[in-house]
Amino acid sequence: MPGIQEILTNNRQWVASKNAEDPAFFQRLANGQQPRYLFIGCSDSRVPASGITGTGPGEMFVHRNIANLVVHADMNLLSVLQYAVEVLGVRDIMIVGHYGCGGVAAAASNKQYGLIDNWLVSIRDVVRLHETQLLRIPDEAQRLRRLVELNVMEQVRNLAKTNIIQNAMKSDNPPRLHGLVYDIADGRLKDLKVDNQDLMADMAHIYGMEAGE
Repeated sequence: MPGIQEILTNNRQWVASKNAEDPAFFQRLANGQQPRYLFIGCSDSRVPASGITGTGPGEMFVHRNIANLVVHADMNLLSVLQYAVEVLGVRDIMIVGHYGCGGVAAAASNKQYGLIDNWLVSIRDVVRLHETQLLRIPDEAQRLRRLVELNVMEQVRNLAKTNIIQNAMKSDNPPRLHGLVYDIADGRLKDLKVDNQDLMADMAHIYGMEAGE
């Protein structure tokens, strides 16, 4: 096995190709970042954030975890979100799931997998919320595909519940929230058309927050 040496060799080749295309490329990157997008996706190795979106270095801030979850006790994600919104000023925030997600499949089963079971409770909550719809889908593969979509939509909703997003939505140029699903089988992204205007309308009386004086 080549080990880390292959990575280092690939890096040198990438640097050489970038310098050949644009000798000032790395100096511009070193001067700071102003990404337009925040990508919150799954850790699956088959879902490369920059690759599937056609973005380059400096264009997209990225956070990844198992099954692209927005957990309100996850200080890592919340720190990324706050920095992206309040410091970097990202314009579009994407929750990106993918069909064939192992985390979603594990959550839909009744098996134990260890520590990750506690993380997957958030997806089981999605199953509970949408159980009637899911039970109407007899084919297991199609049911899991729909669960992937529902999970993405619920995670977008979880974004909207955070005080970070609620405060940002009151600004003159609020970020837009998107729910996307990547199909590994054909490489395409599907927009789930999450409506930013109606996202909190039906639950603002519960989750809506006003900043203290």
